[in-house]
Amino acid sequence: MIVTVTLNPALDITYHVDEFVAGQTHRPRSMSVRAGGKGVNVARVLAGLGEEVVASGLAGGATGRAIVDGLEQARIPASFTWIQDESRRTVVVADRDRATGIWETGPVVTAAEWATFLDDYPRLISTAGVVVLSGSVPPGLPADAYAPLVRAAAATGVQVILDAEGPALHHGLAAGPTLIKPNADELAGAVGIEVDTPERALAAAHQLRAGRPTVVVASLGHRGLVAATCRRDYVVTPPIRVPGNATGAGDAGHPALARGLDRGTAWPQMLADAVGISGGAVAAPVAGESRIDIARQITDRVTVRVIEHGADQGNQCDHASCRNS
Repeated sequence: MIVTVTLNPALDITYHVDEFVAGQTHRPRSMSVRAGGKGVNVARVLAGLGEEVVASGLAGGATGRAIVDGLEQARIPASFTWIQDESRRTVVVADRDRATGIWETGPVVTAAEWATFLDDYPRLISTAGVVVLSGSVPPGLPADAYAPLVRAAAATGVQVILDAEGPALHHGLAAGPTLIKPNADELAGAVGIEVDTPERALAAAHQLRAGRPTVVVASLGHRGLVAATCRRDYVVTPPIRVPGNATGAGDAGHPALARGLDRGTAWPQMLADAVGISGGAVAAPVAGESRIDIARQITDRVTVRVIEHGADQGNQCDHASCRNS
């Protein structure tokens, strides 16, 4: 079973227009309103793949109720801690080739509300094989909010995927997650170097890893992804560039990684699945979905380049992230 944690979920509002032009009035040809946020989108894709998943996090106000109701309507089990302040909304305007987003900051979470979530967290993950911690940290929470969640999961043998940026990423990484999943911009920001080629992305990933057993999987948009493990590096390139709405496409790779870690899938197949499902998400109309037919076509045709470099901690490294690398 997989648990997703979204500390700052959102009600996603998506407008589809023929062509978005700043400063002009638009009449959308369609729109959608649904529960969103990184971890919620991961849970939705996992459920679509037939995986057992529970979505959790913090939710408040009428917007928070709409988020949880939306998950229940989609038959995705949800276990959120209720807070007093209102959960946020996000707005995306998507045309044929681009998506423009407006992201609210999110609610202010009190110390007592955070303590309630921390108290419930061990129960949430008690039967999980993998927990996915993803998204921004709302106001009121400490910059190291993800660190105790990583440590608590690791202490009970639950593998952890962390997707965060800035101080939340650095604090969470120090706690020892199984895998972190930045995009190219987040990776560049974390290490302060330009990431414009797979080779530079791998160099940045190893700089960020700093010899830790944590695997770094960095999404490079339409160019695919790279992965840096303690034994090998991988460059995974899709066969085509899929047109459509790229909002949430990076998040769509997380379900493949979570499912793969839970099942013990070998890294080449797991990473190929991640690229495929991400490509299928670009072709889907809204975040949190993936066109499985397109995903399979991409997965079957990706190029996986393996770069051997030996083990950081010796060839006998038995950390969870290394066993199938």
